[in-house]
Amino acid sequence: MDLQTRILIVDDDEGIRSLIGEFLGKHGYATETAADPEAMRALLAQERFDLIVLDVMMPREDGLTALRQLGPDAPPVIMLSAVGSDVDRIVGLEMGADDYLAKPCNPRELLARIRTVLRRRAPVQGASAPVLTIVSDRSEFVPVAEDVNSGEVLRFAGWRMDLGLRLLFDPTGKLISLSDGEFRLLRAFAEHPRRVLTRDQLLDWSRGEDSELYDRAIDVQLSRLRRKLADGDGGGDIIRTVRNEGYLFVPSVIPAVVPGGNAQ
Repeated sequence: MDLQTRILIVDDDEGIRSLIGEFLGKHGYATETAADPEAMRALLAQERFDLIVLDVMMPREDGLTALRQLGPDAPPVIMLSAVGSDVDRIVGLEMGADDYLAKPCNPRELLARIRTVLRRRAPVQGASAPVLTIVSDRSEFVPVAEDVNSGEVLRFAGWRMDLGLRLLFDPTGKLISLSDGEFRLLRAFAEHPRRVLTRDQLLDWSRGEDSELYDRAIDVQLSRLRRKLADGDGGGDIIRTVRNEGYLFVPSVIPAVVPGGNAQ
């Protein structure tokens, strides 16, 4: 790791900003700090960062609100929060955070989480060109080799959904990056196509026994999923709202076992 890897630390506590910045600097990272989300957005508009460490509890604008407003090209985000409940952690992750750490935290644990998140963006070894890249929730579309698959695939309207590798490709072969929650939600739709699904059904099928923990996040997830499908080629009318009833997954779904899948 060298000083080309840039991390933005956002926290209203100057002492915490300085502590984290100095610690990461000693381990080879270049850091900038911001006291609030407004200053964060100003820095993001001017400079490139590889990762954001974002506090949740801040005056005027909290970290979750700031996270929701980040655009699709924003770097990955690790949330820090003095509120360490499961619900808050899950909501943060489902809104697009790449990791969530309770405060006070050991700086070495934060360093380990940062390294893990950054490694997720590294190319998969051994894949044939073009290279398959593991991407975060806000990554850009990247080309992916057609022969990289798990062998368990669903196809709909030209789209390809790999259930084993948890990847989604639009009809042109572009990788559409989804969070874990968005992928589970799309899978619930794809496994129950061409029928109206209620919000409660979507919660049950995409969350299982822990559905009550995700109730606050599913609306955000559904909105993000529909936007990503619409941004892909040919995805403008895949999930349709049925007024006063629920949602309809419009296309037919064809399960396909792909020869040569590399699932173990």
